[in-house]
Amino acid sequence: MANICVAGLGYIGLPTAAMLASRGHQVTGFDINTEIVSSINSGHPHFHEPDLQMLLSAAISTGRLRAQTEPAEADYYILAVPTPLIEGNKPDLSYVEAACRSIAPYLQSGNTVILESTSPVGTTERMCEIIAGMRPDLRVPHYMDEGEVSDIYACHCPERILPGQMLRELVMNDRIIGGVTDACAKRGVALYETFVQSNLLVTDCRTAEFVKLIENAYRDVNIAFANELSLICEHLGIDVWQAIELANRHPRVKILQPGPGVGGHCIAIDPWFIVDSAPNLSPMIRTAREVNHRKPQWVVGKVRALARRFRRPVVSFYGLTYKPDVDDLRESPALEIVRDLALDGSLRVLACDPYIRSLPAILRDLPNVRLVGTEEARREADIVVFLVGHRQFHRLESNGFLNKVVVDTVGILGSPQRRQDVVSVGARTTSATSNRGTIRKRVRA
Repeated sequence: MANICVAGLGYIGLPTAAMLASRGHQVTGFDINTEIVSSINSGHPHFHEPDLQMLLSAAISTGRLRAQTEPAEADYYILAVPTPLIEGNKPDLSYVEAACRSIAPYLQSGNTVILESTSPVGTTERMCEIIAGMRPDLRVPHYMDEGEVSDIYACHCPERILPGQMLRELVMNDRIIGGVTDACAKRGVALYETFVQSNLLVTDCRTAEFVKLIENAYRDVNIAFANELSLICEHLGIDVWQAIELANRHPRVKILQPGPGVGGHCIAIDPWFIVDSAPNLSPMIRTAREVNHRKPQWVVGKVRALARRFRRPVVSFYGLTYKPDVDDLRESPALEIVRDLALDGSLRVLACDPYIRSLPAILRDLPNVRLVGTEEARREADIVVFLVGHRQFHRLESNGFLNKVVVDTVGILGSPQRRQDVVSVGARTTSATSNRGTIRKRVRA
């Protein structure tokens, strides 16, 4: 078993640290956020993830995991810090660079540094350059220089876990081990094989960096296709949910579901890393990103147009998180939509989300916004906007929204399982009837 230091105890670093501790490794996690460190040391994760509480409590109680605000000596260093965007959709590597500078004084010959953060191609090599500059006493590996002897090893092993299924996917998903050299990759394999039950796929660090980016760009492009279809269906008066359902009956067609936009720290961010590295060679990736980026404002415009029909409209929004059944608000299009509409003081805004216990900071000081339960949101609303497909929302009775104006961006009322109750007549704001009554207006967004 190894001593491991994990830099960054967020959505990736904390589950990874807890999982490694559960496999018998001695793990030190460090994070600059003192509240996060305190919460973890008390055995409480700072975000919701199924079974993470149990795994973390066990790791803390056995002494296999501890959190602190500075690094510690270790055999392996795992960097799991953010890689956001800055102005101009440029990658911000400041967190990765800061983490490298933090661990550099602790490195010893034989250590391995693993970058898990999703990063532009070349970041792992940049990490080695920083370490070499701070530690001239250590021989640092150079890309694909197999004949050199190095004192430390470096890899890129991108995370591949989905919020809501993190712990299962940490163990069951294939992992890419991208070494700066073959010797570096072997060191990465030696660690990940202690807990990954699926395949460990070895390559070089540049390929590993690019593979993670194209995985998320692929998803972004396919979501953009679905979102563009939703706009076309709205224009033509077609029910997009039914159209996609029928098209997917073709044996070689699998269209994704549209939504109010794309959120999260991966799909909404990573395609820009490719565009930044090859701007003249990536027009489709850029266009897809722009289609998904514009979708929230299209929804905002749709709701504003409907709100003009009311003197003092009450608009209820179902969902704030970036995806169903998690409490993650990062890059959430739903939150962007609610904020932009709430800034219009003529609207009374009710927000409901079973995973959110208090209003997010960007809504907290707005006097016309309240966080309420699903029933109050339904009862008080003139306009209902479905933004996130939480399981709880799919269980709502469709006849509870009779005589409401409904903007459905995620197919809550138009999903196949509801077709027996609700018959859609398309995307326009005409009446739709069912065997339970009439929904006054329904907008497919």
